Amino acid sequence: MQRNIPRIVIAATSSGSGKTTIVTGILSTLREQGYRVQSYKIGPDYIDPGYHEQASGRTGHNLDTWLVPKEKLVEMFLHGAGDADIAVIEGVMGLYDGGRGGISSTAEIAKLLHAPVLLVLDAKSMGESAAAVALGFKIYDTELQLAGVILNRLGSPTHREMIASALTRLDIPVFGALLRNEAMRLPERHLGLLPAAENQNAGIIAEIGRSVAGQVDINRILALAATAPGLEENDMVVTSPVDKVKIAVARDEAFSFYYPESLAVLEKMGARLVYFSPLHDVDVPDADGVILGGGFPEIFADVLYANVGMRRSLKDSVKRGMPLYAECGGFMYLMDELKDFDGKEIPMTGIIPGTVQMNRSLQMVGYVEAEMQCDTLLGAKGTVLHGHEFHFSAESTELPYANRAFVFTRMRNKSRSLAGYAKDNILGSYLHLHFAGCPEAARHFILHCAEYKKKIGEAGKAWEK
Repeated sequence: MQRNIPRIVIAATSSGSGKTTIVTGILSTLREQGYRVQSYKIGPDYIDPGYHEQASGRTGHNLDTWLVPKEKLVEMFLHGAGDADIAVIEGVMGLYDGGRGGISSTAEIAKLLHAPVLLVLDAKSMGESAAAVALGFKIYDTELQLAGVILNRLGSPTHREMIASALTRLDIPVFGALLRNEAMRLPERHLGLLPAAENQNAGIIAEIGRSVAGQVDINRILALAATAPGLEENDMVVTSPVDKVKIAVARDEAFSFYYPESLAVLEKMGARLVYFSPLHDVDVPDADGVILGGGFPEIFADVLYANVGMRRSLKDSVKRGMPLYAECGGFMYLMDELKDFDGKEIPMTGIIPGTVQMNRSLQMVGYVEAEMQCDTLLGAKGTVLHGHEFHFSAESTELPYANRAFVFTRMRNKSRSLAGYAKDNILGSYLHLHFAGCPEAARHFILHCAEYKKKIGEAGKAWEK
């Protein structure tokens, strides 16, 4: 059955060209005009969808063909779109950039979704050369529908006319032209944009929306999106229930990196998710398992340390045998201590032996193939998972070989190394996963939670006797 979802991809020549700001403005404007607009972010980024959500009023989703097999991508797109009038898809890096072989590039996903593309051109310090750049991007892959450009960071109306005239001669339409405006700049820090939940400047979304509405032709974008052909909608694969368990998921300013459709896999398998805050709550909720996602524990390290009740509660839960799975920031929180950017040593939970050190330079970014070195909460020894890394911290303590969870193969350069920690009911590493791409890992985790639930129940019954 064919389903028509008007859609548009907003790409760029490179990172830092202003894609997120422009997409945020388009989403805000469409919402203001009464459209139900669904956003997507290509690639593994957690932060951009937060701004999408603030602008659109709907949860943003990710599209990534490394984390989730591309055979599932159209299905995920249509499911996420729901009752939306239009879908706006933000690209990653430059239009043709992705993993090795172009995997999960904006171009790859635009072609999979048969979606027209608008290219954001950062025109600062460029004149007619901007038209030459646009032409190169257009003819590089003729299977891609590059329908036009949005000019960004123009210095003046004269600057705009110079570039627009050159683009007209090349028959490349201009759908928008934005003058430089520092008031539209989204705040940043070491991992990129400041997460939307921490951005105290609530008016910036409205300011961006007003600016985009006045300088981008929204009606032409709507018309272009409507030209996208229908997509074949297959019946959703029903995820069979595993067991009814309760999983406590850390979610606050320090731990916020989750893919909504990844958590939905757990729910479809029978898990009830309850959220808690390692920053603000005094203990772990009554649950059968815990997930600590990624985020920014380094920014809130002093507060995490000061919350003695939560650190003690988490440690006691693990001692009772509760399954605990941690990714990146969560992994850091489980260490003995964290050394911040200035070298200050701050004790963490002490659940995993070792120290994690923050660095001024990026330590690792990219797609990873992770092979389990032992049986873990997510599967049997030898299981291979697809994930990604993105962190400025590094472990400064060598863990015993027997407790290493994975061998990471980094797809960018094929380097291999031992990674993470696994022991009994604990699994933590720098790996970020999407359970829609590895449902068996989600199933294994729920089964471990169910075993713990049964054990605790039997122990309670024995105590009552």
